[in-house]
Amino acid sequence: MKNMGSLDRIIRLILGLVLIAGGLVFQVQSGHLWWLVLPGALMVITSSVGVCPAYIPFKLSTKKKD
Repeated sequence: MKNMGSLDRIIRLILGLVLIAGGLVFQVQSGHLWWLVLPGALMVITSSVGVCPAYIPFKLSTKKKD
């Protein structure tokens, strides 16, 4: 069951893409920030699926109730 609202998904998608881009750009320049790509990818995946696994144990949801 989806537990992420539209705003949550949009913010995660943008932040995830920024982390991925930043990690790839700075990896080329300094060779140290490759680890930014993994959390960025996880944010993009959770945004596209609409489910945040961290919300499940706490029964949280940012999705609007209809």
